Amino acid sequence: MSARPPFRRRRLARRIRRMREAAGMTIEDAAAALDKHRNSLYRLEAGETRLDVHLARSMMDVYDHYDPDLIDQVREALRPGWWTTFGLRDMGYVDVETEASTVWELALVLVPGLLQTESYARAILEANSLKRTKPELAAQVKVRMIRQQRLTSEENPLRLVALLDETALWQRIGGAEVMRDQLDHLVMVAELETVTLRVLPRDLGGHAGQEGAFTLLDFSDAEDPSLLYISHVAGSLHIEDPDQVRRARMRFDHLLGQALGPEDSIAVIERVLAEWE
Repeated sequence: MSARPPFRRRRLARRIRRMREAAGMTIEDAAAALDKHRNSLYRLEAGETRLDVHLARSMMDVYDHYDPDLIDQVREALRPGWWTTFGLRDMGYVDVETEASTVWELALVLVPGLLQTESYARAILEANSLKRTKPELAAQVKVRMIRQQRLTSEENPLRLVALLDETALWQRIGGAEVMRDQLDHLVMVAELETVTLRVLPRDLGGHAGQEGAFTLLDFSDAEDPSLLYISHVAGSLHIEDPDQVRRARMRFDHLLGQALGPEDSIAVIERVLAEWE
């Protein structure tokens, strides 16, 4: 399976496709006017290939549409993701989270990455079946810690609504000391204005979320569709289909209604924390 195009390139692709459609041109007509092959233009509008500044200027001329932000967006799409400076390439989820304004995450057996301590994150990655070298492991942990900085950022804040099954609080990840630090960290970060942490208690029994964890991401730009992210053993799914996203959001809202309130959720975390002493 080919890698999914980066988020910024897909955003740019939607923009140039809308420009062509607003000009009333078919993809064949546009390709001829731009001196491009139809398939080449199709791949550009799908985000599969990179758009350069010169072609973007030609598009504005051919489509008779001046977009003052288009060139900046082209340059942004050409830049490598910030995580590549750590030697990491295929970071599909980090790519979309970087552009998101709100994350809605249902976590069943592990604490969400945005709320993990460094030692907890390292223990998870070390236990993963994908073997990493020490530098690769350190880079993965570093990237996870950097992602969390947006929860306290004033310039580019990220809002997180986390639904956490109580089961995750009892998982022995990295040992008792690691778990104590992790649960203590949850109590602390739950006080952030950007974080809403709700626990699905064990005495709830079976619930709809047990079919599988998932994450919903919303973006500040209304033209960027919400995205449903599902991780699985062979990779991940990035779903933008409105009906599927809507169904996932309905399930999340249903589970939110079954979860403990913020104060009771913290009380449960503190109770489990005492058990790890």
